[in-house]
Amino acid sequence: MADGAIRILLVDDHQVVRQGFRTMLAATPDLAVAGEAPDAATALQLLSTTHFHLVCVDIALPDVSGLDLLKTIRARWPEQPVLVISMYSEEAYAVRAFKLGASGYLTKNTEPDVLFTAIRRAAAGRRYVTPELGERLAEELALGPARSGHDGLSEREFEVLRRIALGQGLAEIAEDLHLSAKTVTTYRARILQKLGVRSNAELVRYAVDHQIVT
Repeated sequence: MADGAIRILLVDDHQVVRQGFRTMLAATPDLAVAGEAPDAATALQLLSTTHFHLVCVDIALPDVSGLDLLKTIRARWPEQPVLVISMYSEEAYAVRAFKLGASGYLTKNTEPDVLFTAIRRAAAGRRYVTPELGERLAEELALGPARSGHDGLSEREFEVLRRIALGQGLAEIAEDLHLSAKTVTTYRARILQKLGVRSNAELVRYAVDHQIVT
């Protein structure tokens, strides 16, 4: 690792992805993977003992979602830049990620030059926004509280939606999120109402159509 290089903590549960990321950065002497974590718990442990200029986080982690990890990082280390790099489209998660304090949101099919630019900008304390996302954020500001669809869900409602769409039952969701079954049932009812759907099957279809899950 070159002296003065941007030290990156890469949080992704797929070893192949982490290896590919390291290989891609090998040709850029000012960027380096200084730590790796397959889950949120490992990432938080590393952040508590090691300094990183930037954290790159995937959405789909095995213990908690990348958005939950983002919230925790921002709460514990407010100045720590976090760049979300996900397989999910900007439409599904980007606005929510920025509202939680992300420095940028990129999909995993992003061109390397764009990725490098986003990393350098985020590590410098700035935000990276694609032109397409910039338009969407402007629309969000214009709509204000009159949002519709999944952008109008609270963070907890969105997480319940995501877990239902992944096939988890309400009891399992309640256990994982440390909530009562009654509370999760209430969240589900609110989600159905806000999305204008009537069943779990329709929730799953909505989540797939909007690339919240694959």
